[in-house]
Amino acid sequence: MADNIIFMINKYSLTPEFTLGFLGGGQLARMSALEAFKMGLQVSVFGSAKDKEPLEWMTPHVTKGSFSDVSELKKFASDCDVVTLENEFIDSSILQEISSQANTNLFPSSFSFEKIESKLKEKQCFENAGISVTPYDIINAENDLSVFGDKHGWPYLLKSSKGGYDGYGNKTVRNKKEATIAFAELGGKNGREIIAEAYVPFRKELAVQVARNDLGTKVYPCCETIQEDHICKVVISPARIDPKLQNKAQDLAIAATEAIDGRGIYAFEFFLTDNDELLLNESAPRPHNSGHYTIEGCVGSQFNNHVRAVLNLPLASTDMRKPAAVMINLLGTRTGGARAENHERLFNCPDGHLHLYGKTMSKPGRKMGHFTLLGDDHETILQQALTITKDFKI
Repeated sequence: MADNIIFMINKYSLTPEFTLGFLGGGQLARMSALEAFKMGLQVSVFGSAKDKEPLEWMTPHVTKGSFSDVSELKKFASDCDVVTLENEFIDSSILQEISSQANTNLFPSSFSFEKIESKLKEKQCFENAGISVTPYDIINAENDLSVFGDKHGWPYLLKSSKGGYDGYGNKTVRNKKEATIAFAELGGKNGREIIAEAYVPFRKELAVQVARNDLGTKVYPCCETIQEDHICKVVISPARIDPKLQNKAQDLAIAATEAIDGRGIYAFEFFLTDNDELLLNESAPRPHNSGHYTIEGCVGSQFNNHVRAVLNLPLASTDMRKPAAVMINLLGTRTGGARAENHERLFNCPDGHLHLYGKTMSKPGRKMGHFTLLGDDHETILQQALTITKDFKI
């Protein structure tokens, strides 16, 4: 077969020079890039971190800069055929500018991204689409802190409207004094947009991933997430809830994707309340930690469908390969250079799969990798996975 063969797929010609660009070089970009490499594509990354990011180990096409530097971002995008995101640390206005000036297709589009780029916009967008969200309000001044607490009860959450993740940018406040301190620490006094979210009685936290492009929509199983200190520790798929509620969560996730006209891969997190109501908590216009189990657990992973979706290729099946999957996040256990210990047993497990992200520095609570175990019964493999990973250190 000739080396210069061209595959005509919709509007893109997939040649050996075809380049998929990632804004952000973390583990999400790394795992999506692995799928792009399987398709014979080139991968380019624009990273903002000082340290070498996980994707940077895999490609020679690396640009370092700021996500506010339109000139550098435009130059980067001009050298790519398609650009996509692995985080939300950028403004929709900048995405719109680089997309138009570089004449490069970018997914999610600036239009879709703008609708959910802050927690305030996100909640307003989904509310307007008829999707229930957690009770919230904008906090403009310190007096608003007591008003919200009196209305929705204490404790509640204060969140930076943009840029928070894994507990960063979030504060639980139990009284006016704590709320006032948190408001200042989150930047409320310096003009940063802060929202308050009520605590709602819930019995499960759920997540659903959706892949969508011009050729169709694929929805992943509704999975269950277990959080600790605002960080996801365990994912169980499918969720241990009534199948009717699983289906409802999937329908809501599809509706949310359509509400923003999303192209690419999206994730949606829900609270399942004590009275079986589903409240949309947060969304992400990219692959998501809750979908890592899909690498081995589904016919087509969220990362494979990320690449397919942004290239407008036919989407892969989201069916599970086994009745049950459990994913354990492997978090940093110390501060310093990354060094895995007690990892041998993770390799010696039938249908167990270890992923380390190639991060050079570890710190407590940082996501350094994950372990997925597949099987026929949720409870059995959950206990196995917890036992296998309990002594792992990095």
